[in-house]
This record gives sequence, C-alpha cells and structure tokens, in this order.
Amino acid sequence: MATKASAEAESDHGGVAAVDRALGLLKAFRLGDESLGLAQLAERTGLYKSTILRLLESLEHAHMVERLEDGRYALGHEVGRLHLIYQASYSLERVVMPVLKQLVKETGESAALHVRRGDSRLCYFRVDSPHPIRDHIQAGDLLPLNRGTGGRVLTAYDPVAGKAVGPDKVLYASIRANGFYAAVGDRLAEVAGVSAPVFGRDGRIAAALTLTCPAHRYQEQFIAAVLAASRLLTGQIDALSGSLE
Repeated sequence: MATKASAEAESDHGGVAAVDRALGLLKAFRLGDESLGLAQLAERTGLYKSTILRLLESLEHAHMVERLEDGRYALGHEVGRLHLIYQASYSLERVVMPVLKQLVKETGESAALHVRRGDSRLCYFRVDSPHPIRDHIQAGDLLPLNRGTGGRVLTAYDPVAGKAVGPDKVLYASIRANGFYAAVGDRLAEVAGVSAPVFGRDGRIAAALTLTCPAHRYQEQFIAAVLAASRLLTGQIDALSGSLE
C-alpha cells in the first residue's frame, strides 16, 4: 500500500488536497523524463494508482498531461504555454522595472506600465511613490480605457480610435500629435497623470507608460521624464506586445 503522499501531506497548509495531489503529479516529472508510467507516478508521489488515474483524467482535460499510445503519460501542451508566459513575464519584468524605479526616483511619484485587455487596461507593473499620499492602484488591477491618461494613450494609438467622432476624435488626434497625454482629474478628481506610448519594433503600440500623483504635486517637468522613460522601453517589449494586448 502506498504511504501518505507528499502532495497530500503538503495540503496540511490549508489548501485543497485534490489540487495539491494533481500538482504533485506534475512535479513528479523530472529533467530528462519524456514520459512516465502509472507505476512510476505512484512511486514518486506516494499516491494510490486509483487516485492517480482520477487526477490524470482531470489533467488530461486541462491539457496539462497527455496519454500516449503506449499508456504512459507526458506533459501536455498547456504546460508549454504556461512556461512561455512565465518566460515572457520574467523577461519583461527585468526590462520594465528598472525603468519604472528610475522614473519614481527622479519624480517622487508612482509609475506604471499599462497594457490593453479587451475593453479595459491592465496595470501590468507598478512602482509606488514613497509619499504616503498617492493613488492606490496595484499591479493586476483592471482600469477603464476611456478614463485616465494611460487608457487615453492606449486608445489614441489603436486603429479603432480613428473612427471616434466629436471631442474624443479631437482628443486622440492631439495625443498622437503630441506623443503624450497629461491631465488632472481625467479618472479621479484629485489625481493627475502623464502617459506616453511604448512602441514595438513594428511601430504598433505595445503599452502605455504612466506617472500618477495627487493633483497638487503635479509638475510640468514630469512630461519630459515620462517621455524619456517611454523611449527607453520602446522596441524592447516588441516580442511580447501581441500576448500583452
């Protein structure tokens, strides 16, 4: 009989036991393993074979594992997709975060990188101002596209923006002409922001670099700092722009 599985033992931390067991199966694969049989999975995880088969069925459905013709199991294509996302995120962080930190150091205000997510924008990276009074946006927050300087910049450089009518059409044309957008109270009444586009090598917009601060601390010199930071990132996240947008 199998001993208590390591994945089962780890569920004592308060997580979900079935999830821990499934993840334990994935972690059973080691460098050099092209596939594993049921007996090997049982040996490496300590799980009963009947339990393993039930978990494998769910993992197969999620494309995390693949059952081969000889009955053995290999990692599925979803694992590869997640690995690519991890690599892209890691590389992007290494490129973006130093630029954001330097911008915060120069201005004393909060800096962020926004990318489009459907009809919203995602705060992908964020470095907070050292001041206790600031806007409280976090990386991972979804914000509107039609309010806030970051959303305005992302929209202005989108091909659909050219179809805008009325005041919006004038606004987006102005943003493209100036290469940035600075405003007070566009999203929140007491918050000022400056945003500039970050382009990929193909010339398409990949992200918006944004500096935000309380309205009373806004300075016109922030515009030059944001533009300089956006130029540093332009062309560096080109390979990721498709997945980010």
